Amino acid sequence: MAKFFGNLNLVMFGGLILALLTMFGLHQGLVDANSIMRWLHLFFGVLWIGLLYYFNFVQVPQMPNIPAEAKPAVTKHIAPSALFYFRWAALFTVITGLLVAYLSGYVHQAMILQAPFTMIGVGMWIAIVMAANVWFIIWPNQKKVLGIVEATDEAKAAAAKLAMMASRTNTLLSLPMFYTMVNANHG
Repeated sequence: MAKFFGNLNLVMFGGLILALLTMFGLHQGLVDANSIMRWLHLFFGVLWIGLLYYFNFVQVPQMPNIPAEAKPAVTKHIAPSALFYFRWAALFTVITGLLVAYLSGYVHQAMILQAPFTMIGVGMWIAIVMAANVWFIIWPNQKKVLGIVEATDEAKAAAAKLAMMASRTNTLLSLPMFYTMVNANHG
């Protein structure tokens, strides 16, 4: 068991198999694309927002407490890896959400905020803004901060401030976005 749980790839593959068995077992073998997209949307959304909260509640507040000699462990290894999953989870959350809306037949109405899909549409637009923050503000600036791209010390400081403000904006927007997603079918 230790070998299994010590290997993240095996655990994820095992989880996928269990999820598929659950899906097919509970639906007596009839699983539609919409059900799979909803499941993927939830998976990627949890990964995305979980990492957003990790950055805002754990990593960023703790960086000043980390000794200088230990900071490269975060900036060269942990942060780049977390940002990889963060940005791709953001993109796949939006894509799978749009696919759910398309497969459910309301993507156009939701995107133009037409009743009765106004609430889910607002949530979709908030998520799109948040994903744009990830890809077009947070990630390009974090590449400077982490030394992935060349930048002066002044440019790194400015990039860190801008990335943090965009990340905090996403944290702010995550709360109303959650509300609209959870309550979209309930008025």
